[in-house]
Amino acid sequence: MTSARELLTRLPHRLRSALLVLSLLGIAAGASAQVTAPALGSAVPIPPAERALTTIVADRPIRVPGATLDLEGPVFLPNGDLLFSDVQGKRVMRLDGRDRLTTVVTLASLMPGGMAFSPDGRVFIAAASSTGGGAIIAMRTDGSEQQTIVPEAGGFAPNDIAFDTKGGFYFTDARGTVGEPAGGVWYVAPGGTSPVPVVRNLAVANVLALSPDGKRLWVGEFAMGRLYRIDLKDAVTPAPFGATTAYHFVGPAPDSMRVDGAGRVYVALYGQGRVLVFSPDGLPLGQILLPGRDDGRNLNTTSMALRSGTRDLVVVASDGKPGGYATIFHARSFEQ
Repeated sequence: MTSARELLTRLPHRLRSALLVLSLLGIAAGASAQVTAPALGSAVPIPPAERALTTIVADRPIRVPGATLDLEGPVFLPNGDLLFSDVQGKRVMRLDGRDRLTTVVTLASLMPGGMAFSPDGRVFIAAASSTGGGAIIAMRTDGSEQQTIVPEAGGFAPNDIAFDTKGGFYFTDARGTVGEPAGGVWYVAPGGTSPVPVVRNLAVANVLALSPDGKRLWVGEFAMGRLYRIDLKDAVTPAPFGATTAYHFVGPAPDSMRVDGAGRVYVALYGQGRVLVFSPDGLPLGQILLPGRDDGRNLNTTSMALRSGTRDLVVVASDGKPGGYATIFHARSFEQ
């Protein structure tokens, strides 16, 4: 049998030195300090600073037949049914309380993405075109009475939508690159007026949410991996010194976002198979992991939905490659 001393002599010099230092400090002998090895076996290791966060693992996977790439924009209906987008399939779909899937509507030329409910009960859809632009359309929850709110001719690439209590809404414009940050956040006042800029010069503005009191706007910059916290003076004006970079993500990339009733912020990390959860001020406090992420599955986590008055939460994700799966997962929110 090989002794511990023999094993030690076979280790690289630097590692032997490190172990000797730890031993002298009392760590190797059972002191209170603890050294945790990086999770190098995972396809997407969790950054060291986030490994100790309270963690929930999602379950109850429901695969979406015919969808192999991105799902997006889940929103709960009042009866508990779920609407969501099959982006590349150009479908808006429904998942009912018995886990049955149906197609609500198939769009002719646009790919549906982020969705939100307006005060009058219609669903607004940020839809992308194949040329890099897009539009915002509204419809009834059965797919009828479609209306264009922001036309393709406007030159935007709408990606996500958030309504305020007055009936106006914000949307992200996902244009641009790191070298040419042409995207931003725009506001459409009640009644469907022309969009007004709120934040400009972002590299692929993607994720967007509004605090419960409507005074704080959360914005994610996809290409730069940043989360911005913006306090508002009014609907279209950031407060003086009211904007800050609340978080800089390690790895890809902030996608859609939701805020719960207590103001906690949930950010889907596209390419990581997880959701990171923040306090109302932007401090990380928890995460939701998707099954299979360590093996490279379900990494393209795009969005989630929170059912009001409950702790029900769903996350939509896909393997992100032809022949893979697109899946809806269930989890519990961090609300008390």
